[in-house]
Amino acid sequence: MDSSFLLSCALDIGEQMLISGAEIYRVEDCIKRICSSYGVKRIDVFTITSSIIATLEDNEHRNITQTRRISSYKTDLTKLDKLNQLSREMCTKKPDLEVVHEKIKAIKNSKRYPLWFECITYGAIAGAFTVFFGGSFADAGVSAIIGVVLRLIVYLNGISKVNQVFSSLLSSFAMCFLAFLCVNNGFGESIDNIVIGNIMLLIPGVGLTNSLRDLISGDIMAGVLRLCEVILIALSIAAGYILSALVIGGAGI
Repeated sequence: MDSSFLLSCALDIGEQMLISGAEIYRVEDCIKRICSSYGVKRIDVFTITSSIIATLEDNEHRNITQTRRISSYKTDLTKLDKLNQLSREMCTKKPDLEVVHEKIKAIKNSKRYPLWFECITYGAIAGAFTVFFGGSFADAGVSAIIGVVLRLIVYLNGISKVNQVFSSLLSSFAMCFLAFLCVNNGFGESIDNIVIGNIMLLIPGVGLTNSLRDLISGDIMAGVLRLCEVILIALSIAAGYILSALVIGGAGI
């Protein structure tokens, strides 16, 4: 068995799990279980939000270390479920590593929902939250249209590989600016309800939940790092609102 290839496959799975929204302890446990099931003597894994480092000692007393650098996240629970199933299959059936490698590539390259469908979903969610928080149906209509535009902005930020904090700032600014513009020109009634309906799409709820779970699990460093990232994103969303209000003339402040 090629121990280096085994570790590479295990880290590929761990990397994709972390990108897709898995907790730190789940990633580390998955890598350890995969390597142990193939009979390695020892496996040590250290994971934070931006990096995975693993050292494997095989039965021939060779030490192999590999790392993965995580630079972006795209929460995808469907992909995460497929990766979990693959890791369980490796632990129970021990398939050939070449077959595993091909399955990892297929999962990694699996298509997400089409952009038009995500735009409709963003619009529906934004409109629903606007009504939920007390907005009128006119507000909900404006909020839905802005939600569609917001998804396009997020998509463009992803293509340009802007970091998540700056992407949240740009998205929040554009979304709030459009809300102010629409209400000031007679489209919609409440800026607050339109804005809050769309801000719910930007709030990093998965990141906050995972940071708390990491802290509870004892991964203090990873939990604190993820929590700091969540706080920075929240501050950037607030900053986008303030900047748009200042640009439009101070309305709503």
